[in-house]
Amino acid sequence: MKKFTYLRLGLLYAAILFHNLLVAQKDTIPIAANLISTGIPPLPASIISDVLPYTNYRRAFMANWHPEKREMLITTRFANTYQLHWVKMPGGDRKQVTFFNEPVRTASFNPVNGNCFLYERDAGGNEFTQLYRYDVATGKSALLTDGKRAINDNMVWNEKGDKIVYRSTHRNGTDRDIYIMNPLDTASNKLLVENTGGGWGVDDWSKDEKKLLLEEHISSNEMHLWLYDFTAGKKLRLLPKQNERVVYTNAFFSKDGKGIYLITNKDNEFLKFAYYDIATGKLSVLSAGINWDVDAAAITKDGKQIAFVINEAGISKLYIMNAATNKFAPVTAIRAGVITDLQWHNDSKSVAFSFTTSTASDDVFEWNTATGKLIRWTESELGSTEIAALEPAQLIKWKSFDGREISGFLYKASAKFSGKRPAIIFIHGGPEDQIRPVFQGDYNYFINELGINLIVPNVRGSTGYGKTFMDLDNGMKREDALKDIGALLDWIAAQPGLDANRVMISGGSYGGYMSLACATHYSDKVRCFLDLLGPSNFNTYFKNTESYRRDIRRAELGDERDTAMAAFFERTAPLNNTDKITKPLFIVAGKNDPRVPYTESKQIADKINSKGGTVWFLMANDEGHGFAKKNSSDFLFYATVEFVKKYLMNE
Repeated sequence: MKKFTYLRLGLLYAAILFHNLLVAQKDTIPIAANLISTGIPPLPASIISDVLPYTNYRRAFMANWHPEKREMLITTRFANTYQLHWVKMPGGDRKQVTFFNEPVRTASFNPVNGNCFLYERDAGGNEFTQLYRYDVATGKSALLTDGKRAINDNMVWNEKGDKIVYRSTHRNGTDRDIYIMNPLDTASNKLLVENTGGGWGVDDWSKDEKKLLLEEHISSNEMHLWLYDFTAGKKLRLLPKQNERVVYTNAFFSKDGKGIYLITNKDNEFLKFAYYDIATGKLSVLSAGINWDVDAAAITKDGKQIAFVINEAGISKLYIMNAATNKFAPVTAIRAGVITDLQWHNDSKSVAFSFTTSTASDDVFEWNTATGKLIRWTESELGSTEIAALEPAQLIKWKSFDGREISGFLYKASAKFSGKRPAIIFIHGGPEDQIRPVFQGDYNYFINELGINLIVPNVRGSTGYGKTFMDLDNGMKREDALKDIGALLDWIAAQPGLDANRVMISGGSYGGYMSLACATHYSDKVRCFLDLLGPSNFNTYFKNTESYRRDIRRAELGDERDTAMAAFFERTAPLNNTDKITKPLFIVAGKNDPRVPYTESKQIADKINSKGGTVWFLMANDEGHGFAKKNSSDFLFYATVEFVKKYLMNE
């Protein structure tokens, strides 16, 4: 079987090389039919071979354990999109089981026998995900939802494995209600809990199948926990008892059903792991003394052990807790990196997770509590990326305008380059996200081959540094985050190895907005800007983003229905300050983006063009909030390389 897989990979790689050879025989890279490009000059075909070692790396992510066997489903990409693959042993072959033009990134086995699994898939990045059932015996898929314009996701099985609950915007396109269904009988589908708002989801289903834990997401600093009682047919808010701005998330029942484990920042700056006694209403913090956020937690099937992950300045640390004593200890065998997708096997001793570092791509690992061993399940191909030349990301800190310490990570340019080297600043989305020291994929080309330093900051508003820090950019404090970037530019100027005269600012989603906003503030200090999927005016953004997202975004960005807030948005919008943008700008959009509609990108590109400015514009007609297909993301990278060489490096 391995020989067949290696042969398949070899043939695929040969096909890619042959295709690239054919393209290289031409002078320029052709633009695919799904892409719209304006202002971008013809791209030299030589770029393809130059960057080839950096565009054929792969990643592998944990999807789901088989309930009976020590086997798992993972997501990885062999062709153009991420699909589900079956892995039957550590280091075993990856057998592809879904084959679609659109990515498949989720899987949930029937928890009793594993004779089927459920997955989600959208169309063209529109995020209107539909639910499907995959029959393991036949290899065939069946659509479970109606295929209409609604989001269907967040599937949770019952203990018997004959029903699921899931959330959906089916009723009106705005509110996320909870539905129940036997996945073997779509006619059984019915509305279970009607909700108001787009932030609802299911956290857990009790073992006796009488109760659901529902989470209501108000904002990143406010989440409520509700209990739905099947017998009474009602939902009751458990936490908070009175209105207060507190997070209660990642909740699950204890084995005996008498309590609920959860993550909360009640009376704390940071998210703690806690236990809520249902009978007494007492909330007890279990991870006291660890002053960092708890990212995730999961309990074994037998209820005896709990795994939880701490985010310590961006680095993950896995802990295992004894549920009877509440004593816990760190797993020290895991090197510094980032852990996601935490899942226990039904054997109650094997916890799997996805793991990456700044010098290694994402792969799936298992920590076995019985043997005390770390087991690697996948080893992703990295093309011919020169991994040995990469240095681990370095934590950096600087003082901002108000004396507050801001931090981020520096990926240093390859040591083979001497003198002061250029820098790319990449700003994360959210804004309540966090840049962490993860593998940079094709951007390692800039580090290794062009000698560019990559700086990824966590400006105010980022998660991971306490709830006060997360609130520092809310509403009319939005431009204080821009000042953090201004302070970073000053920090760069003081570093002996960095060239303050050659800096580019980039970002995705909210980071794209930050890139546009920085272009209106720092064009005198920065050579060029790259905006990936960013809003250009929050007033028009709120008008056109999908309705299920508006209230959650208003809680962070500000409410455009308030006249003072709307005036602030107009005054500060990059769209209304294009006269201050004097440096080249590259703008990227997905035509089907439900979060930041493509019109946000097009309107500012058109305006800059009308004034004679330099702007490159690229839009994919079959993509959404990010380029998920390899052919689209490759062309974007080719264009980015040319943009960087032309305007940052001045080649």
